[in-house]
Amino acid sequence: MAMDDRDEGGKFREQYPEEAFVRAVAELPVASTQNVADEVGCSYDLAYRRLPRLEDEGKIEHESVGRSFVWVLTDEK
Repeated sequence: MAMDDRDEGGKFREQYPEEAFVRAVAELPVASTQNVADEVGCSYDLAYRRLPRLEDEGKIEHESVGRSFVWVLTDEK
């Protein structure tokens, strides 16, 4: 990796920030895990790991559709 792949503290920069996942969920008409992965430009496996973490943080939630999940923004009341 090139040196500019690291921040000023020497840590690797996050290639796919959480905002990209949240934005994809907000903008896609059907935000399945695969559709979010395609929109963000990452692998399905990465999206499969990151989306539940964002759900744990209260930023998104899932709805079951058959045997799949569709991700939606959390209703902030």
